[in-house]
Amino acid sequence: MTTENIRTYDVIVIGAGPVGENVADRTTAAGLSTVIVESELAGGECSYWACEPSKALLRPVLLRADAIHVPGLDPAVKGLLDAEAVLAHRNRMSADWKDDGQVEWIKSADIDLLRGHGRLTGEREVSVETSDGDTVRLRARHAVAVCTGSRAALPPLPGIETLRPWTSREATSAQAVPGRLVIVGAGVVGVEMATAWQALGSRVTLLAREEGLLPRMEPFAGELVNERLREAGADVRFNTSVVAAERGSDGEVRITLSDGDELTADEILFATGRAPRSADIGLDTLGLSPGDWLATDDSLTVTAVPGNWLYAVGDVNRRALFTHQGKYQARIAGAVIATRARGEELDTGRWSAHTGTADIEAVPGVVFTDPEVASVGLTVREAERTGRSVEVVDYEIGHLAGALQYRPDYRGKARILIDRDREVVVGATFVGPGVGELLYSATVAITAQVPVERLWHAVPAFPTISEVWLRLLETRRDS
Repeated sequence: MTTENIRTYDVIVIGAGPVGENVADRTTAAGLSTVIVESELAGGECSYWACEPSKALLRPVLLRADAIHVPGLDPAVKGLLDAEAVLAHRNRMSADWKDDGQVEWIKSADIDLLRGHGRLTGEREVSVETSDGDTVRLRARHAVAVCTGSRAALPPLPGIETLRPWTSREATSAQAVPGRLVIVGAGVVGVEMATAWQALGSRVTLLAREEGLLPRMEPFAGELVNERLREAGADVRFNTSVVAAERGSDGEVRITLSDGDELTADEILFATGRAPRSADIGLDTLGLSPGDWLATDDSLTVTAVPGNWLYAVGDVNRRALFTHQGKYQARIAGAVIATRARGEELDTGRWSAHTGTADIEAVPGVVFTDPEVASVGLTVREAERTGRSVEVVDYEIGHLAGALQYRPDYRGKARILIDRDREVVVGATFVGPGVGELLYSATVAITAQVPVERLWHAVPAFPTISEVWLRLLETRRDS
């Protein structure tokens, strides 16, 4: 039997992933009563099917790759990884796909959690269908924040409905190592999963539609990752796409490629992009198109809806599809909601807590492959496209004493882009083992607009990989 009741809060948050949790945490801390609506696991995609499990799979792989090259350690680590132990570690890091810990945190933060599927039904109104068949109507005094994230986007391949392909979810939660794995897509998910599953014992074939891996990054990043994947035994193919695929009664996947070649695999992973989780959240009741990305201004307010009450935070607004950027946006949205609830005007100055700028100018990201790729800000291609005049400075990281201490055969490269007019760094890319730890310094340099002349006074410790900053400045001076 279906019953209906109405509950009123200051703020309604749809989605209990890291983004939704951070919005709710900020609004609750500001004294606003807040409820989170979640249809799956509290903690969201990142905790169970993305960041946490993927890095749990990759950490042993990358640690072993480093250890193999360290004198005195290599004989002890040349054997195969214990796949069962790695998968068990991944399960623990994913909390065995149980959200008890996240639910406990939500309660401890004085946030209400309502399990069910939430849909917008009008201005500041959300209807929730609970798992037991009830309907709960929610009303917000001040704001509704859509934090539903994104999902894997599958290509329009004939018969894909019966193919039962892997997406990023299956790739990060599989309980057994497939003997043969075909990966379609050469972006971050594709190359990370190729790195992980090849090391765990799969025979991996990686199909790239373009001429190169990681097409949105500097070309040398994809080149170095491709080199190591092939050395590890992966079959990497460029300018190749899938035109047909079917799963036979024996469970095998038979794949026809654009060049006429045919492959047989145990599993096929489509890592071909993301789509917003907005198809069934009631956008049509507000005159918006279901399934669309939600455009916002820099206060994370949905621009197509009047009244400054609807917010879209995280992946669903397509500003920057990273968990850390979504949490950054959540902090801004929480501050904006609280300020408006107090009847105050927003401060929209450049350094204001009420405007998002770092998710446009300086988005950091790490690709956890061997070698790692870390980048923030502009690439050369993006600078050219936007008409920015930049100076490109490169340095081989393997020339550093700190890098050789890390690996005697260290291979890597650093690049910074300097705005010729303002004399500040506007982009940085690092490729090599351990470079993820260089990224925050680059992010600070870009967001704070530190003059290059001032960077000479930021002295890196010797012998560390961070000394690459000094070498980049010297290279520029001597060019």
